[in-house]
Amino acid sequence: MAGFKVGCQTYTWEMLGSRFAGGPDDLLAAICAAGYAGIEITDTMIGAYRERPADFSTALQSSGLTLVALAFASPSGFTLADRIGSDLEIARRWIDFAAAFPGALVSIGSPTEMSSGPREDKFGIAAEFCNRAGEIGRAAGVGVAMHPSSHHDTLLFDRADYDRMFALLDPALVGWVPDTGHMLRGGHDMTDTLATYRDRIRYVHLKDVDAAGNWAMLGQGVCDTPAVLGAVGAAPAFNGWVVVEEESEAAGADPARAVKQNRATMRGYGL
Repeated sequence: MAGFKVGCQTYTWEMLGSRFAGGPDDLLAAICAAGYAGIEITDTMIGAYRERPADFSTALQSSGLTLVALAFASPSGFTLADRIGSDLEIARRWIDFAAAFPGALVSIGSPTEMSSGPREDKFGIAAEFCNRAGEIGRAAGVGVAMHPSSHHDTLLFDRADYDRMFALLDPALVGWVPDTGHMLRGGHDMTDTLATYRDRIRYVHLKDVDAAGNWAMLGQGVCDTPAVLGAVGAAPAFNGWVVVEEESEAAGADPARAVKQNRATMRGYGL
C-alpha cells in the first residue's frame, strides 16, 4: 500500500514500569532494529532529552527515525477545571519541543475521570483544555490531536462518549488519533466511527484485541487492519503515519521482540 509510513509507540516499554531500566536511546535502538521509520514517544519515556530537543534530533537522525508525535498526559486527567492553566503550561512545553521537529504532532492523552462529580461536566472541561492547547499549537505551527483510550476511568470509551466530546472540540484546532484496540474494547462499529469523523484523523494507532477485548499481538485478534488502512488512507488530513502500539502479554515479556514481530506483520499487509 503506497503512501503509508510505519512508526512505533513507546508505551510498549512504558507499561513495564520499573521492569524497564533503560532509557530513550535503548528505545531508539530497538525500534530502529525492528525496521520502523518513525517513533511516537511519550513525555515519560523521553527521559533526559526532555530539555534537549536538539540532542534528541541528533539521536533520531543517527537511528534513521522520524519523530511522528510527542504524547503527553497530566495527573489531572485534563478534567479538573482548576488545573486547566497548569495543564496548558504542560501542553506549551511539549508543543515547543515538537516545534523543533518538522511535521511532528503533539498527542493529548485520553481525558480521564480523576475526581467525583457529574461525569457529564468533565467533557466541557476536557474540551476547553484541548481547544486552548490547539490554539497554542496553531500559533507554534504544531498540530495537536487527541488520543482516546479504553483504560480505567477514561472519559472516552464508547461511541456516545466520542460523539459528546467531538461535538465540543474545534476540528480546526484539535485532530484525532484513532486507536483500533481502544475502539474495539469500547464496542465501536469501527468502520462507522472512522467514517463519521474521518476529517479529524491526523494519524492512527494500530493495536489488536481478541474477541473478549484482551490485548493481542497485531494480526492475532479481531482487528481488520486492511479495512482500517483503507478508511484512514482516504482521510483528508491523515499524514500517512500508522503507529503500531503493543500492550499484549507477549510485549510485556519481551517488548523488543514483540515490536519486531509486529513490523513483520505490517510487511505482510504490504507496508
